Amino acid sequence: MKVILAEDHNIVRNGIKMLLESQGEITVVAEANNGLEVLSYFAEGGHADIVIADINMPEMDGISLIAQLRTLSPSTHVVMLSMLDNEKYVAQAFIEGARGYLLKNVGEDELNFALRYVAGGGKYLCAELAEKLLDKLTQTTIQHPETNGQHIDFSLREMEVLHLIAEGYTNTEMADKLFLSKRTIEGHRQALIDKTGAKNTAALIRFAVVNGFIN
Repeated sequence: MKVILAEDHNIVRNGIKMLLESQGEITVVAEANNGLEVLSYFAEGGHADIVIADINMPEMDGISLIAQLRTLSPSTHVVMLSMLDNEKYVAQAFIEGARGYLLKNVGEDELNFALRYVAGGGKYLCAELAEKLLDKLTQTTIQHPETNGQHIDFSLREMEVLHLIAEGYTNTEMADKLFLSKRTIEGHRQALIDKTGAKNTAALIRFAVVNGFIN
């Protein structure tokens, strides 16, 4: 397995490299301080199966790298290795096309397992983050199992639209971001209003916050 390490802290990068190459089945073919250096490697004809990238890097961060690399080398998978455990960054990474997200305190065994799992075509979220999200999901379900006596079942797309509405996006902006037609977005918005019984967008957002659908 050929791996590129994109991390702007030399000590961290060297430590990860030693862990990976001690396995014998993994070769670190290149190291980079930022996303631009990774792109340059591929532009010059380089190849790698996986890029392990930090989110916070100078000049080009890990999230921006994912989108660029998808065009330059579609067969290369990106695994984020970060100190950031915020759900927003985790979700954004996977939405952009990351195949894995690991925290920097991950153990050696889990790191190696994650890379092999991703190389085999899967997606991987480290155990610490998965447990955190599962706890939150469980608590949300327990605290808000029903509304007005009926369980509300939002589709994944409706949840995406709901979060974008809460962030202030217009129908046109949501359509562009999700690669959908404006009419489809309007349909999802209306479905959200119908399901919740909200009279307008402000009431919809208030309902979503009160009932734990958005933070």
